[in-house]
Amino acid sequence: MASNVLMSSLNLNNVTFLGDKQAQSHSFGQGYSPKKSGFPSSRQSVIANNSALLEPAASTSKTTSTCVLSHLWREVHGSNNWENLLEPLDPLLRKEIIRYGELADVCYKAFDLDPNSKRYWNCKYGKKSLLKEVGMENSGYQVTKYIYATPDVNIPIQHEACCGRWIGYVAVSSDEAVKRLGGRDLLVAFRGTVTSHEWLANLMSSLTPARLDPHHPRPEVKVESGFLSLYTSEEAGGNFGLVSCREQLLSEVSRLLNKYKGEELSITLAGHSMGSALALLLAYDISELGLNKTSNSNKHDKIPITIFSFGSPRVGNLGFKQRCEELGVKVLRIVNVNDPITKLPGVFLNENLRGFPWSSSCYVHVGVEVALDFFDVQNPYRVHDLDAYIGFLKWPGRFDDKQDGVDFLNRARGLLLSSHLFSSYLPWIDAAISMVDKVQSQRT
Repeated sequence: MASNVLMSSLNLNNVTFLGDKQAQSHSFGQGYSPKKSGFPSSRQSVIANNSALLEPAASTSKTTSTCVLSHLWREVHGSNNWENLLEPLDPLLRKEIIRYGELADVCYKAFDLDPNSKRYWNCKYGKKSLLKEVGMENSGYQVTKYIYATPDVNIPIQHEACCGRWIGYVAVSSDEAVKRLGGRDLLVAFRGTVTSHEWLANLMSSLTPARLDPHHPRPEVKVESGFLSLYTSEEAGGNFGLVSCREQLLSEVSRLLNKYKGEELSITLAGHSMGSALALLLAYDISELGLNKTSNSNKHDKIPITIFSFGSPRVGNLGFKQRCEELGVKVLRIVNVNDPITKLPGVFLNENLRGFPWSSSCYVHVGVEVALDFFDVQNPYRVHDLDAYIGFLKWPGRFDDKQDGVDFLNRARGLLLSSHLFSSYLPWIDAAISMVDKVQSQRT
């Protein structure tokens, strides 16, 4: 069954219209309170109930938000596929979504866009001071490693070297946070696309076998070649080149799992846009290799892996989705229904074509979807802005137009488009912008 989105008016290819919905207005679109859909929870898509979001996220209500998070840690992280937590969006889950969104947003706030800086295209701060510098010193996490990714692409004529760029970080919850969370959380956070080489990697939209487990290649499990390249490519430079993003991540995750062996552990991945794709590849990789298996004899024989995904594109085919589900990877996709990046790749060849002979070659989303609805006519690019996602979840009724994330993305976009050569490499961006324009024309 295809993943369905509950909406009312937008004419997009992967929208299914279901039942009657009572719309409630707010400043950035409409939140719908859909009738019971009957979707299987693992394939459920829910428009965030506006009435459940009108109060700031710090408020409490007589639901699971009154319970201690440690008592509901596994449920909030998807042990039951977020059953009974989505419609309406549970306040405790909502806070956790915001928290992980902010931890991913650290990657943008700390990313250096100053061409004159020695840290250009990398993190501005050291590991020990990162969270403090971006105002999250009370997050309860300690950063243990920075992660770099190298796109395996070349831009003709452009003299910018294709080398590793800071893509995210690995962190572990402190002893104090363990008490609140109910276990030791290993966090990996990723940013989205910024550099021109990363955009080119995103354009490599053909499906290719993942083959991450050499003992079980599983040729039917296919992923987007650009994301896989970014995940597995090493930096050129012989013995002194940077190892692949994958090697960095698996090495650090293995080290931390061994260090905290015997404790109640969880692995949580948070990413935006391209970072969500990398998070899903990492989750699949860890699970396929069995790195999260434990020696416990009880029912928790695997360390749970959960992804909080914001504005994610599709990553793989139906075989990839099914294998992720078999391995127990839990994915909560937070999606703005007006965000065109979430429709890519596979604008036409996607999960809605299941049952056709070529459906195995179509892109398919993985996980449970929480669909938000916001749109800024004056700045349509905001439909994909992580800061906008977080702001809408916090204050949907009184959303602030002036946010740091917008300035960051505008600066990054200006640097990217300043290259005359690169303008000819933008079919994916053009497709996204065209879809935004289409949405805007239907709303005005």
